Amino acid sequence: MEAATPTDKKPSPSVPPPREDGLAAKVRFYGRKAVGFILMALLLGILADFAATRNNEEHPAGLAWGMAHGALMPTTLPALIMGKDVTIYAPHNRGRVYKIGYALGVNVCGLMFFGALFWNPKEKGKTAQSTPEEGPPM
Repeated sequence: MEAATPTDKKPSPSVPPPREDGLAAKVRFYGRKAVGFILMALLLGILADFAATRNNEEHPAGLAWGMAHGALMPTTLPALIMGKDVTIYAPHNRGRVYKIGYALGVNVCGLMFFGALFWNPKEKGKTAQSTPEEGPPM
């Protein structure tokens, strides 16, 4: 019978993997956030180009197109800054219904875009607790 060598031993399942600390972990964490931010911005930019020319007098934009245009409106900012004339609002729309959809779209986009950027699942459930004698945190 052969003696076991150190390479034959498997790590115990109860031993957690080593935790990454320091600069490498921070670079990886923020790098993933930046890549996700850029990919989402590119996807929304492509969708904004698609949605910009889909309405005419025969088929005016309604609630759904208002939500799409509102959600995609923030992605036009870089093009506007560079001097390109980008349509951010459908000229042929159904009035109030389109405007409600546009407002909802802008708010949902902001929630998804910036919520994903600042969301940290590790801090879920950690909130400031106040005791009756102290009052709410300031």
